[in-house]
Amino acid sequence: MDEKTLRIDPANADQARAWDGEEGAFWAEYAEQFDLAMSGYHGRLLEAAAIGPADHVLDIGCGTGQTTRDAARRAGEGAVLGVDLSAEMLRVARRAAEREGLGNVRFEQADAQVHPFPEGSFDVAVSRTGTMFFADPVAAFRNIRRALRPGGRLVQLVWQAPSENPWLLELRAALAAGRDLPMPPVGGPGPFGLAERGRVREVLAAAGFAEPRFEDLRAPMHFGADAPGAFRFVTGLLGWMLDGLDTAARDRALDDLRGTLEAHATPDGVLYPSATWLITTHRA
Repeated sequence: MDEKTLRIDPANADQARAWDGEEGAFWAEYAEQFDLAMSGYHGRLLEAAAIGPADHVLDIGCGTGQTTRDAARRAGEGAVLGVDLSAEMLRVARRAAEREGLGNVRFEQADAQVHPFPEGSFDVAVSRTGTMFFADPVAAFRNIRRALRPGGRLVQLVWQAPSENPWLLELRAALAAGRDLPMPPVGGPGPFGLAERGRVREVLAAAGFAEPRFEDLRAPMHFGADAPGAFRFVTGLLGWMLDGLDTAARDRALDDLRGTLEAHATPDGVLYPSATWLITTHRA
C-alpha cells in the first residue's frame, strides 16, 4: 500500500496495514469460501437495499466484491462503486467483474472514513460486515452521509455480540488450549464494533442519519464442505490464536479444533450458528 497516494485516517492505519497485508491476502485467496460463509445473509441484505435499475450505489468495505457485483446487476442503468482498503481483494473483485461482463461497476482502494466521495452522488450505500472497523465511526458515517443524496439509504449487515455467535465462541474455545484469550471488543474497532443497538443509534444520529431499524437475522455460518477443508480455512483465519503455545499445547488446540469441526459437519457443510443485525436508515 502506498500511503502517499491512498488517503488514510491515521486512526485507521493499523486496519489499513492488516487489510492491505496478510489478512487481506488471505481473504482474497479464500474469496469463494468467505462468500459461502455469508450466503445465509446475502440475499436478505440485497433485498433490504431495494436497489433500483437506475440507482447509484456505494459498497463500503466491499472486499472481493460479491455484493458490489450483485448490486451492479440490479442497477443495470446506474453505477456501483466498491471501496476497500485491500488492494489484493480489489484485484480479485475487478477480475470477477470483468469475467462477468459488468461494465457499470468499478472498485477503488479507499478509506471510507476520509475518502472525498462526490457529495450527494449515491442513492444507496450498502455494506456486508464492512462498517464495524472504523476508528471514528461518527466521522466515517458522516462522510458516508455526505456521499448520499438527500433521503439516500444506508443498509448494513453487522455482527451481533459474541454471546450470540457460537461460531466464534466455539472456535475460540478450541484454540485457547486452556488459556483466557482476549475477546474482540464490543463497541471498539473490530468485528463487534456495531453490535450494540444503543451505540449504533447514537453514532448514526450524530452522523446525521434517521432513526435506524434493526432486523435480527440468524443463519448458519459455512466454514467448508467437510471437516478437513474447514480445518485449513479456520487455521488460516484464526491461526493467530495459536501464538505463544508450546508444541504440546499447540497440538492439543489443533486436536480440539478438529473435534469441534467434525461435530459441526453436516451433509451441507461444516455449519455453526451465527447472528447479525441488518440495519437500515436514511440520510436525514
